[in-house]
Amino acid sequence: MQQNKDPKENRRSLVEQQLKVIHLDLERFSLKLTGDKVKADDLVQNTLLRILSQAERFQPGTNFKAWAATIMKNIFINDYRKHHRRSQLLEQVRSSQSLAIDNKVTNNQGDRDLELQDLTSLTDRLPDDFRIPFMLAHEGYKYEEIAKELKTPVGTIKSRIFFARKRLQKMYRKVYKDVS
Repeated sequence: MQQNKDPKENRRSLVEQQLKVIHLDLERFSLKLTGDKVKADDLVQNTLLRILSQAERFQPGTNFKAWAATIMKNIFINDYRKHHRRSQLLEQVRSSQSLAIDNKVTNNQGDRDLELQDLTSLTDRLPDDFRIPFMLAHEGYKYEEIAKELKTPVGTIKSRIFFARKRLQKMYRKVYKDVS
């Protein structure tokens, strides 16, 4: 007779079995969320990794499929927010690169890389207490995840990210005001 495994191993084994059962459902759900086969495959892979890394959090006797779908939906939303923030930042950079010449607007494509490098350089000049939470938030981590990782209250993390943004805006304006 087989000896009982430790509870974490049992739970991981249960999660792996359940994943085999619902794998096709996850693929369909990811395709519905993304509308793109390649993005859907990436979403499924990220979801499987997250589920396996968080297997000990699954409560046996609860709806595994709903738990997995919630994880997938949250990953999708976080990725969407991350990409949305990135596109907003790029749009701000692009709009600041417009030159008005004879009432015509011409985009200055040559400076785009330089301004992105400037933003990176400005971010690197932030004190670690502001830079680290800001970069983690920029990478798509939730406030709660950042707070847990840095062992700092959530309110402090929110405040530091807010002030990091404000400092970056001020530094950015100063750099480009001095240039013009």
